[in-house]
This record gives sequence, C-alpha cells and structure tokens, in this order.
Amino acid sequence: MTLYPKPRNRKVRILATLGPASDSAEMIEKLFLAGADAFRINMSHGEQADKAALVQHIRALEKKHNRPTTILVDLQGPKLRVGSFADGKIMLKTGGAFTLDRNQTPGDEGRVYLPHPEIFAALEVGARLLLDDGKLVLRVTAVNADRIDTNVEVGGALSNRKGLNVPDVVVPVAALTEKDRSDLAFAVAQGVDWIAMSFVQRPEDVAEGRKLIGGKAALLAKIEKPAAIHRLEEILELADAVMVARGDLGVEMLPEEVPPLQKRIVSTARRMGKPVVVATQMLESMITSPSPTRAEVSDVATAIYDGADAVMLSAETAAGAWPIEAVSIMDRIAKQVESDPDYFARVHFTETAPDATTADALAASSANIAETVDTSAIVCFTMSGSTARRISRERPSVPILVLTPSMETARRTGLLWGTFAVRTRDVASFEEMVAKSKRMALRYHIGQAGARLIVMAGVPFGTPGSTNVLHVVRLTGDELEKR
Repeated sequence: MTLYPKPRNRKVRILATLGPASDSAEMIEKLFLAGADAFRINMSHGEQADKAALVQHIRALEKKHNRPTTILVDLQGPKLRVGSFADGKIMLKTGGAFTLDRNQTPGDEGRVYLPHPEIFAALEVGARLLLDDGKLVLRVTAVNADRIDTNVEVGGALSNRKGLNVPDVVVPVAALTEKDRSDLAFAVAQGVDWIAMSFVQRPEDVAEGRKLIGGKAALLAKIEKPAAIHRLEEILELADAVMVARGDLGVEMLPEEVPPLQKRIVSTARRMGKPVVVATQMLESMITSPSPTRAEVSDVATAIYDGADAVMLSAETAAGAWPIEAVSIMDRIAKQVESDPDYFARVHFTETAPDATTADALAASSANIAETVDTSAIVCFTMSGSTARRISRERPSVPILVLTPSMETARRTGLLWGTFAVRTRDVASFEEMVAKSKRMALRYHIGQAGARLIVMAGVPFGTPGSTNVLHVVRLTGDELEKR
C-alpha cells in the first residue's frame, strides 16, 4: 500500500547535522521521525566513503516514508593555521611581543611559522590576528613579506596548528581548496541537493562554486566572514540560499555585533527571496544535557520569529549525547512559536515587495487571498522550484503544496519555509491541473470537503518560468470518492 505522509505541522525547517552520534540508518530515521526535514553532511571530518553511506541511508529513508528528503553537503573551506612549537605548546603573555614568520623551524615563546604567504601580503599595521577561535588576540605592529610583528593584547596558551582568523582585511585566499574541489565533485556525483560553501568573502567565490556545480545542485553561501557582510546583496544575487554561520562570525566580530547582523542577513535574504538558515550553538548545552537552557530556547524562537526558513543543529545531533531529544525540542519550540497569535505579524515585519514580474505579483496575491478567504493551502505546479520559492517568501498563513515532476526540485524545497513537496507527473491542461490539485490536497491530508485551495501554475504547462495562472477552487465531496 502506498504511504501518503502528512505534512509536518510547522512552517520552519529543521536541518540536522550527521556525525558519530547519528551516522546509522536507524538513528537517521529516528531524527527524521523526531522532526528533521533535511540533513547536513559535514566534509570537515571523515572520509568520502563514509559520507556516501550517509547519502544511501537518507535515500533509503526517503523511499520508505515516501517523502522527498533534503541532503546538504557542507564543504570545509580553507583553514588558516599557525605552525608547530618545539615543546608543543607555549604561553603568550599579555602585553608581550610575538612574531609570525616564514621560517619553518619549530616555534618558541617569541615566534612561530605561518604557512600562508597571502596573509603577509594582505595585512596592515593595526590589524588584528585571532588565534584558537578568538581566545587569543594579537595586534600587528609591523609587517613585511617575511614576518609579522605583533603585540599580544589577549594572551594565553597556544599549541600546535591552532586556527588563525584575520577579521580586519580580505585575505586573498580561494574559497575552494583542492580538498573542497574533490568533495564538491563527490557531492555532485552522489546527487546531493545543496552544497554549502565556507569562507565566502566575495561574490566571485560564489560564482566559482556555481561554475563547478554546473546546475547539478543548489548553492548555499555561508556568511561567516566580516568581508561577506559588506557585499551581502551581491553574494545573495548569485547564491541560491545563505546561512548565518554564527560560530565564525562570533570569532571575528564582537559578540554583541552578531545578533543585529543575524537580523540583517535574515531580512536581506527574505527581501531578495532567498532561503536563509540560522546555524551554530542553537541548543549547544544539549550536547551533554537532555534539556536546553531557557536562553537557547529564546534564541531558537527569535530566529523563527524573524522568519528564517530553517534552523540548524550542529554538534547537538552530530556528536551529542541527546540527538533525538535536540531535534524533538527544536520541533516543539517551532510549533509553539508558530501557534502564537502574534507570530505572523512578527514574521511580516520584514517587507518583501514583489519584483515587477507576473510570477511575483501572483505569489504576493496568493498570500493575500489566503489571508482574506478561508483557505486550506496554496498549491503550486513548478518545474524549477522558483514558484515555490516566490510563494514561500511571502510567508503565507497556509501550507504550500509543491507539485513537481522533478525529484531534484522536490528535494531542494526542503529548505524552503512552509513547503511540502510531492513528486508527481506534470499536467497538460487546465482541467487536469484543477483535478490534480484537489486530489493531491486530499491524498496528503492538506484539505477536506468544503475547503478552498489556491492553485498557481504556468500556461503553457511544463514550461519553466511561465507562472501566469492563479485559480481558487473548492473541494467537494466528489473528490473524496475519487482519491
């Protein structure tokens, strides 16, 4: 018997990261049943063969539950690191001097090797260098092609190969390393749905990623560098979605600067009609605790009130002791927020003026009609997914039933707010469009007898980008017999 799953009773998506705590088929299914809509595979850890097994588990889950399921592969990006020390570890004293140079011999209390010549060329006097996730702070006092002299503003222990962040300048480092290129090719070959690019600083970085992907997956740009903030709209023009990567933003910026930036990125992405994911440390305490802090719950709720398309769990599901509980609690938070009578007023605080296109005008009209007329759902027929994205941007008060003949499109909508995608044969006539809309709404438990549906499609049918029809229909008792 064919399974016709019900949509989840919430609009925001949950993206769960897979890792040692959740890499079996059984655990992935449990995360899915707890509320995960999409799965993140982090290429910073493990081997490609292990990741291929994760893809197979997710695709098997998809078939078992008859629900298109989204896979996002997250590329590691370039990692800047200092060299090693003769004793493995040193202590930097606040107020002291410290040098980073091109000498490959092991470091000591006064110096260390820095294997990144591009940093020497980019730095200026007065720039900051952050070590070990921002725990240590150096200020550049002099720089040339072979050495960087600094004053230690915040000292502490520094050990071999610790990470380095350069927040005050654009470092001319390619956003894609050789490892990233290999992982990207692997992800495309595996047929994943989204590829996330790390260390994006410029729109040119996104353009390079798009060229390598070749249209075989959607591209998500991670906003984790201050340089990316200055060119946010240009990056959004080229990317299919963005992520507020608060971990690295929090390293390179003052903590109090991150919340306003989060709101700015979310609102800008929404205005431009691009999905936006809020990520990092959302339920961090649940790595070791079965319940979150009240502050974490408020943090997740704030992202949902702001209208984020998706919220992400990182180590909570990848390596934590309570992965299923983390997804379940995030699901409960989202449902509670969305049941707030003031939720939609807050979500619509960001104005999303439609572009001067027929498709955008119809998408905005569909949301307005849903507010005015008692409606069960907006049904859209789409080949590329662009119609679903346009409707989702309007944050309508009813579910968006996405009907598409493309499994790739159905899977990619897993990061779109409010959508429920079904792969189905395309329609060839207006009458067939109406009949299928009614049948699918009943089959997937989105409407019942007497309910209205708003239907959007393009004529001629099967032509991408031709959305030009909006039709309101009513479900009658006849469809109940035919489904």
